[in-house]
Amino acid sequence: MTISIQPIDPVSRPFFGGKVSGIDITRPLTPEQASAIEKGMDQYGVLVFHDQHFEDETQLTFSRNFGELEEASGDLNWGKARRIASAHVNDISNLDNDNQVMARDNRRRLFSLGNRLWHSDSSFKAVPAKFSLLSARLIPSAGGNTEFADMRAGYDTLDDETKAEIEDLVCEHSQLYSRSLLGFSDFTDEDRIRFKPVLQRLVRRHPSTGRKSLFLASHAGAIVGWPVPEARALLRDLIEHATQRKFVYAHEWKQWDLVMWDNRATMHRARPFDAKEVRDMHRTTVACERSTMAEAA
Repeated sequence: MTISIQPIDPVSRPFFGGKVSGIDITRPLTPEQASAIEKGMDQYGVLVFHDQHFEDETQLTFSRNFGELEEASGDLNWGKARRIASAHVNDISNLDNDNQVMARDNRRRLFSLGNRLWHSDSSFKAVPAKFSLLSARLIPSAGGNTEFADMRAGYDTLDDETKAEIEDLVCEHSQLYSRSLLGFSDFTDEDRIRFKPVLQRLVRRHPSTGRKSLFLASHAGAIVGWPVPEARALLRDLIEHATQRKFVYAHEWKQWDLVMWDNRATMHRARPFDAKEVRDMHRTTVACERSTMAEAA
């Protein structure tokens, strides 16, 4: 079979979200196959691969076709014993190290609830994420969808006055801020150092397509040179604009789906599910080559 990428919703959203067929990505890719997938990412921002029975090692091998991988250092368990062996695989689950569902008041679970806020992966790192690749190993019987917003369309549909106002703005991103939005403040001194704010451009130009997009996230809590209340009001307005339903694709997970998205062009959030059921997802993350500040320069 030949690799094929078609829009998931060709009527309402032909520009965002593609379904890939004709390829088994658990096997080594040819350079031509990797190139076709990367071009699909440039076009659709989000790609969905069904029935891909990954193990962590095969997921890592597939992910490395697209660049250097991040270490999974964005959770509270960094530097401690982990359920997943590889430091390059993020544990996006509600399971503890004994593979038991975490209690509702578990500190790590409460921290992870920040994933239900709109965000871009690793925008709280000086060099943020390029691609994220999420593999569904076990899913709950209902709920737990992931929603993706097209930040290119969000930018394109702003009025010219707003585009001019935000063109050169720089934001501070930190998980300390995003988690505080949910009332989570149980940070150690080490956490506060590791999650200290970093600077990110508010408007980015995609290195492959040249398209501009909004680089927003719940992690963004300040704009350099602006009063904090005014900055947060603007950021809230921009997120509200960019996450209109016409710009959003909601992925309903099936076991063994692999969903891949471009954090430079999208924002996403997880949706609720029954906390007593297992949701076990493994994420690999391809890092950008440089910071958004360096991109602009």
